[in-house]
Amino acid sequence: MLDWTDRHCRYFHRLLSPHARLYTEMLTTGAIVHGGMHRFLDYDEREHPVALQLGGSEPADLAHCAKLAQQWGYDEVNLNCGCPSERVQRGAFGACLMNEATLVADCVKAMIDAVGGDPKVPITVKHRIGIDQGESYDFVRDFVGTVADVGCHVFIVHARNAWLKGLSPKENREIPPLRYDVVHRLKQDFPQLTIVLNGGLADNAASLAQLQPGAVLDGVALDGVMVGRAAYHTPWILSEWDELFFGQPARSEALTREAVEAEMVAYVEREMARTQGWAHGEVRWHQVIRHILGLYNGLPGARRWRQVWSDHTLKHHLPSEVMRLAHQRPERAPEAA
Repeated sequence: MLDWTDRHCRYFHRLLSPHARLYTEMLTTGAIVHGGMHRFLDYDEREHPVALQLGGSEPADLAHCAKLAQQWGYDEVNLNCGCPSERVQRGAFGACLMNEATLVADCVKAMIDAVGGDPKVPITVKHRIGIDQGESYDFVRDFVGTVADVGCHVFIVHARNAWLKGLSPKENREIPPLRYDVVHRLKQDFPQLTIVLNGGLADNAASLAQLQPGAVLDGVALDGVMVGRAAYHTPWILSEWDELFFGQPARSEALTREAVEAEMVAYVEREMARTQGWAHGEVRWHQVIRHILGLYNGLPGARRWRQVWSDHTLKHHLPSEVMRLAHQRPERAPEAA
């Protein structure tokens, strides 16, 4: 979710679900240490619970970033061992780390030690079920076992292999087959661990199905699911999560898409006032609003609504004015005589 789940996107998603755990985009240790800590680590307090997702392979650097995450108040630090992009591989982290389970264990141990084993800041790992076209269950089982031995208790498992050569990141999310049974088998073999399934979950029904005991293996129930692109492209599914997955009432019976849109507009205008309109900054309001463009997906008028919000000729208007324009009824063409 690089360049997607920034702090503005997470603020939007939090409006839809107060209880879902939100994850940052993967941030490299080098970017945090050398690129400006506040730029990458700052977030809105309303985002809690929020996890910092890290990319890196140097134990000392990861430990430093884990300590910073603790100081910033993050609720989890996640080490990404699942991203297959060649750019990430050149940095010697992401999915290629699954070939070096001992190094991952050293990284995780350094991070745990850095936060003093604080249970309020668990160190977790996100990974694939295999590398390239190998389908040996023993490979992922041994990876999880090695990392768990140093104190990692939470594993977020993308239920596809990562092909390190020949496929783009997009193709890596589509071509390697989904094998949910591998994730369920991990839970069977490691019942003491928290096993979360990721990959291919297109809607809430699919997520619920994977959380049922015996969904794949008799008597085995996973501990959670992680949803990425479906949550981004069809964000309204988050509005049902608190009731479906957390046993909590929905945020409000009166929650509407337009109310959420209005809250995001108010948020953007507050940020504009706080930073003097972002006139000289790196962010413009349309770079924030891009995160909400799936809000009305599937509803009549959604296409025109997106077109108005995406119209760059309106970028100098206030967001509240653009919202008004987006909800105006289009004028009908005059009928032919």
